[in-house]
Amino acid sequence: METNTVRMRSIISSHAFFLFLAALSLLPSPSLSQDDSVVGYGYRFISSQADVSGNLLTAQLQVIRNSSFYGADIQKLYFAASFENKNQIRIRITDAEEPRWEVPTEIIPRQRPSEQRHDEGGSAAARGHAVLSPPDSDLVLSLTSTSPFGFTVSRRSSGEFLFRTDGGSLVFKDRYLEISSSLPGDRANLYGIGEHTRKSFRLVPGDKLTLWNADTAAMNPDVNLYGSHPFYMDVRSPEGKAHGVLLLNSNGMDVIYSGNSITYRVIGGVLDFYIFAGPSPVEVLDQYTELIGRPAPMPYWSFGFQQCRYGYKNYTELEEVVAGYANAGIPLTVMWTDIDYMDAYKDFTLDPVNFPADKMRQFVDHLHANGQKYVVILDPGISVNTTYATYQRGMEAQVFIKWNGTNYLGVVWPGPVYFPDFLNPAASQFWSNEISIFRKTLPVDGLWIDMNEISNFITSPPLTDLDTPPYSINNGGVRRPIDNNTVPASSLHYGDLTEYNVHNLYGLLESRATHDALIKDTGKRPFVLSRSTFVGSGKYTAHWTGDNAAKWEDLAYSIPSILNSGLFGIPMIGADICGFNGNTTEELCSRWIQLGAFYPFSRDHSEKSSIRQELYLWKSVAESAKKALGLRYRLLPYYYTQMFYAHKSGTPIARPLFFSFPEDPHTYGINTQFLIGDAILVSPVLQPGATSVEAYFPKGRWFNLFDYADIIEAPSGQEITIQAPSDTINVHARGGSIFVLQNTTTASLTTSTSLEILAVLDEEGNATGEVFIDDGEVVEMGGDVSEWTIIRFTCRIEGGKAHVRSVVVNGTYWTDKLVVDKVVILGLKSGSTSALPRVHIENQLISAGKVLAGKASSSSRGRFDSVEITGLSQSILEKFHIQIDLV
Repeated sequence: METNTVRMRSIISSHAFFLFLAALSLLPSPSLSQDDSVVGYGYRFISSQADVSGNLLTAQLQVIRNSSFYGADIQKLYFAASFENKNQIRIRITDAEEPRWEVPTEIIPRQRPSEQRHDEGGSAAARGHAVLSPPDSDLVLSLTSTSPFGFTVSRRSSGEFLFRTDGGSLVFKDRYLEISSSLPGDRANLYGIGEHTRKSFRLVPGDKLTLWNADTAAMNPDVNLYGSHPFYMDVRSPEGKAHGVLLLNSNGMDVIYSGNSITYRVIGGVLDFYIFAGPSPVEVLDQYTELIGRPAPMPYWSFGFQQCRYGYKNYTELEEVVAGYANAGIPLTVMWTDIDYMDAYKDFTLDPVNFPADKMRQFVDHLHANGQKYVVILDPGISVNTTYATYQRGMEAQVFIKWNGTNYLGVVWPGPVYFPDFLNPAASQFWSNEISIFRKTLPVDGLWIDMNEISNFITSPPLTDLDTPPYSINNGGVRRPIDNNTVPASSLHYGDLTEYNVHNLYGLLESRATHDALIKDTGKRPFVLSRSTFVGSGKYTAHWTGDNAAKWEDLAYSIPSILNSGLFGIPMIGADICGFNGNTTEELCSRWIQLGAFYPFSRDHSEKSSIRQELYLWKSVAESAKKALGLRYRLLPYYYTQMFYAHKSGTPIARPLFFSFPEDPHTYGINTQFLIGDAILVSPVLQPGATSVEAYFPKGRWFNLFDYADIIEAPSGQEITIQAPSDTINVHARGGSIFVLQNTTTASLTTSTSLEILAVLDEEGNATGEVFIDDGEVVEMGGDVSEWTIIRFTCRIEGGKAHVRSVVVNGTYWTDKLVVDKVVILGLKSGSTSALPRVHIENQLISAGKVLAGKASSSSRGRFDSVEITGLSQSILEKFHIQIDLV
């Protein structure tokens, strides 16, 4: 292969050249169908061209030999590899001669693909180039020129392959695409590719993961569910270096993981891969969400506990539930209503008998007066009813999906329905207008959008060959037709786009329309909860794991599910606490609220044919709820700060242990614990009758947040049996951390709130932390025009003194309602404190300095001492320094 020596910025390192030569020797192998028929023989390399910028390499490919299995081969392919930044390489393969469907940049904004062909710009390019590697990147792309064509992406720093297609055949037909990447089976640890209910968070060899959005209850494991996310993270043992791989394609697909390889079988579109260099898991999510969209900030109130049920019969039942929580002393921030509130299940209506507008308005006004919120459900199907005003306006605006020359007629809860086409700009305007009209009657605080896969109670007969693609993805685990209980693939959307191509985008598009509508109507930060999702949905919506079952297995499944959602850029995630389908039990519900209290999104929800399961109905459940939710509400400033991090860099709120301990391979296979942020470890009971838990504690000190005297020291990572009485979940704080805790069970940053600073020291006697504060509902979180503040804290022990300091960052938000009245320091060396340490407190007001007083006491907590300073009245938004003379 000839290489132009005037290539300016791309370099060929010695190891990359060696990898390139080694790749040339790999033998071709055809791709086979399930019955071993030859699907394709691959493509041969014709020529390549490198752009003078050093960031783009293109190639022309020609099919080696034709196979008619799954359709005719596309004869010529265009390959383009481009570095869009130093940490991200894009590899796009498409038809060289005809345009093909791909996710529009208007839906997921990104750089438009290069279409430079080899007859363009020859003077500014190097022809016959085989390697692309800008000098500031750790990623190296290499092409093979043997048949079949392949490519590799490796790390410059180690030479390790991250994505390697050489030796396997590329298949590219109109409605069947296949490509495989080999993996080091003994070192690769893959996570992602969803949405599925799974026992294991880490992928297991033999997994066949289907992506086609479907209304399949989440209580069914290992089948395609409501969302499609063709993204995975690979954490390589033992060093813990991570990278991410996204196939940006909205068509149905099967992804087969063998342990030694990952294979994509896709029924349309293009192969558009993005590979993210990491090398830490946190950096991978930062790079991934920079591309697909940062997670939407959630309002502060949405981190409070929430109650729902499908089957509340009337408004008086809603009032009784709210009163039941208040009487039991269990905090409740948000009340929800399922489709029961609607008039004959029609969107944007109220049942005039059971949920009359005047009574519902009084109910919502009462919630608001008590600092509580209200959320209702919406389904996309609009009832076909000529007396229904929403239907009339929709028909006038011509916003519905088409099929066979007319509006597609489906059937859902209200009977015959039309579905808004959210690819049509007029549909978003229609939807926004209906929300605004409805909120004038009932000022709901958030919206829950359901059934948006799209779910359909009927299956329409095939109309065109789009309804019966040549390759059957494993829909539902039994290769159901893709039209099964959804809108037909032959339906048409705005711009003559087919449902076949855009099916998986519907939930994303409805989420965007709903999110934008709430901002427009309220002027506040919106709360949207969507069942169906796609790549980038987190930019607009929260998510829940769907219709689970009231079973112990589903309790355990919830942890891999919430961790996967975080990987997919949707950090506001939870599961239906106590289970949606079937009758829960007292013990199961008690253990579930102990776990669910620490989901990012914490909601009890059940189905109308099941027994009632509000948390106050059993004494033991109520006690568990008060204990677990009591700590949850204390930690709300911490959760909210994690939301800020998620919004700014994509870091999940609930995350796997390897995010903070990637160098510890023991963390790679953990499915039964998770971290909140990088400093709170949650270790729930997941088995009936259990009163202890086998929990893994990574290296460091871990302080029990229910019992400060219970401290676990793990010098190198350790599995420990810890006690878990029936009313208790184990929640531990990582040594070296500082938390701001609130001493109230309200979820508001605008009411008077007493705060506590808790410092848990590491082995060196140090701790750090920070808290993000704004008004909790301003649209932009931490933006250039919004008012917000970050306060950073340090605690250090030196010379017999403890120093606690705060530094105010940004400082544009001010309120006098958030006051620190206590500081607690845990983890002091035993015997290092006197009974009554002396306290010196200095702070700096915006206008002048002053000195405050405070009382201190010390106590011995097992092997460690602690210090508590009370009697403070210190605004958290002011810089301060507390010095404690320990001896």
